[in-house]
Amino acid sequence: MSRLRLLAGPDLSLGAERLHAQVERLGPLPVAGAALIDTLEATGLAGRGGASFPVARKWRSVTHHSGGAVVVANGAEGEPQSFKDRVLMSTRPHLVLDGALLAARALKASQIVLYVGEEHRAAWTAMAGALAERPEPELHRARLVAAPHRYVAGESSAAVHLLDAAIASPTTKPPEPHAAGVGGAPTLVQNVETLAHIALIARHGAGWFRSAGRRGGAGTVLITVAGAVPSPGVVEIEAGTTVREVLELAGGTDPAARAVLIGGYFGSWVDFATALELPLEAAALREHGLGLGCGVVGVISSRGCGVCETARIIRYLAGESSAQCGPCFFGLRALADACGRIAERGSNPDDLARLNRWARDVRGRGACRHPDGAVMFLQSALQTFAPEFSSHPAHWRAHATGRGVA
Repeated sequence: MSRLRLLAGPDLSLGAERLHAQVERLGPLPVAGAALIDTLEATGLAGRGGASFPVARKWRSVTHHSGGAVVVANGAEGEPQSFKDRVLMSTRPHLVLDGALLAARALKASQIVLYVGEEHRAAWTAMAGALAERPEPELHRARLVAAPHRYVAGESSAAVHLLDAAIASPTTKPPEPHAAGVGGAPTLVQNVETLAHIALIARHGAGWFRSAGRRGGAGTVLITVAGAVPSPGVVEIEAGTTVREVLELAGGTDPAARAVLIGGYFGSWVDFATALELPLEAAALREHGLGLGCGVVGVISSRGCGVCETARIIRYLAGESSAQCGPCFFGLRALADACGRIAERGSNPDDLARLNRWARDVRGRGACRHPDGAVMFLQSALQTFAPEFSSHPAHWRAHATGRGVA
């Protein structure tokens, strides 16, 4: 089973696997058309880009609209903590191309766009080299497009906006990309990890994929382990593997660690002891009010400052606003200012009240999901680090040397 994982095969340090090596290892890409959508539905595969949306349902939504579809392989990966997509593209580019080609054939797409973060140079080089190796006529029409180094650039409507107008900012919906995306055509924007999974599912079937999971999960998941661990990096786990088991793969951690950030900057802080037994699988996490997000598990040590780490991330997210609406541009800046004052000057009942009130006011009122994600992150911090937010100066003086999650 392990040989059929996304990162199985040649040592990752060797760089991109060549086409002939992948074909020798996995066999040629099978012929598959629209029937592949039924197979994906049987797997229960959810997207690995952040929203965990059912893949089969997403593909069917594109087929409901006429016109030559567009497939966008999303490798923007603007999340500062996440490295999984660039590792995948840098080492197994042909799996990503296989998935994009399968999607194009299933949806009768006329275009394939490989949307790669401009700062991911190794990934860009690997994807360009892999594209040049491919004999398929469809991939001769594929193009590489650089995603700007912005947090919001990977959002689906932002990718469409960049391709249409050279502006990587989310747009007001409707219409959704599946109805009217690139050039007005129905468009599938799918994360590159998801596409790579589809390349293996097409070869080995739904039953194989479902058998790989644990605790009710299906398949494998790429996880970026960050922060206070001996060996941060990207690991591939069976869906349903616990946080404790993932941290052991990264060399373990301080048993007195303060908290874990699950899902990245649009994720949630969870108390360390509570987080350890959580299964890393989208449906299971939803039962706890959490999300897998972009697949980040970030640990803050017992010496770290949750308030200061939260203030830093909120300030970053406020700076990444597209400045298209008041709740995002003004609301997130106000939240960042209040959080920063507590981090720098100490606890203040007025600022704590403002954080709680403004977070409620901002959520659900933005033109896109950026303010919602930031507020969800902040509200988890206010709960997980409640004692620190209410008495920050003493906490900060005692813990100023701790490691954050970045």
